[in-house]
Amino acid sequence: MPARRKMSVGGLADRVGITPANLAVLKNDRAKAVRFTTLAALREVLRCQPGVLLRWEAEDASGE
Repeated sequence: MPARRKMSVGGLADRVGITPANLAVLKNDRAKAVRFTTLAALREVLRCQPGVLLRWEAEDASGE
């Protein structure tokens, strides 16, 4: 999404108000949670709907 907006990861992190490392965690699906304020800032900067940024995945049978 940042590439489509011609924005670097560092530039996006600055505009959203998070560190590039935390943005990488979100980008690489390693985040356990995301603050609504961060999601709202990403949505505003990228001018998109939350559904573009999020996807739902069912938990595996073990509940992890």
